[in-house]
Amino acid sequence: MTGGPDRARLFDLASVLLTYPGERMSGAGPELRAAVGAITHPETRERLTAFLDWFLTTDPLAVETHYVRTFDLRRRCGLYLTYYLHGDTRKRGIALLTLKQRYRAHGLRLAEGELPDLLPVVLEFAAVAGPGDGEAPLRQHRQGLELLRSALEETGSPYRHLLEAIVAVLPPLTEADREAIRTLAVDGPPVESVGLAPYGVDVDAIGFGPDLSTDSTAGPCPQARPAGSSLESAL
Repeated sequence: MTGGPDRARLFDLASVLLTYPGERMSGAGPELRAAVGAITHPETRERLTAFLDWFLTTDPLAVETHYVRTFDLRRRCGLYLTYYLHGDTRKRGIALLTLKQRYRAHGLRLAEGELPDLLPVVLEFAAVAGPGDGEAPLRQHRQGLELLRSALEETGSPYRHLLEAIVAVLPPLTEADREAIRTLAVDGPPVESVGLAPYGVDVDAIGFGPDLSTDSTAGPCPQARPAGSSLESAL
């Protein structure tokens, strides 16, 4: 997949499917199937179809519980991309501000309380702004995306199919990237304060953004964002 409608459709759909799977999402099966079926690139379509096969045939409560346990309660599966690169440091604040300014320049407004490095937001921006400036945040956080993909694969989460589709259309990892990922997996992100353990440790509350709930059955979860206009644009 080199570009065009397939690329934008992939990022838009992945943005929608990586949001908290509320009632509205579970009831959009036919529209989601149709949107995935419109993708012409076979490998991308197969990966998204594999995810939908699980998503649309699993009890909605079980899907919601899996989402919270995966993205809220596992450090390596956080959806806030700047944390992988900068941890809880001053540089992360600068990176968040830079992202917000980039979005504003392209007319993308964040929902109240929404952080600009949340992966569904980054994907939405890539779909709207295009391969150049729009995909720059994805390329910049390629290492974090790969760490997330690897963690999802290790746990067997169906969400791995979405990350596999995303990273497949980004530039391949360099040897420097792979070395940085190995270091991140062992040491965790940069630290300016105490209390951050390496990625391999599961915790109830970490510095990915808003405070995280310890109730894995509660919803919507802290990393959730409204499907809103994104759902309409993807479908």
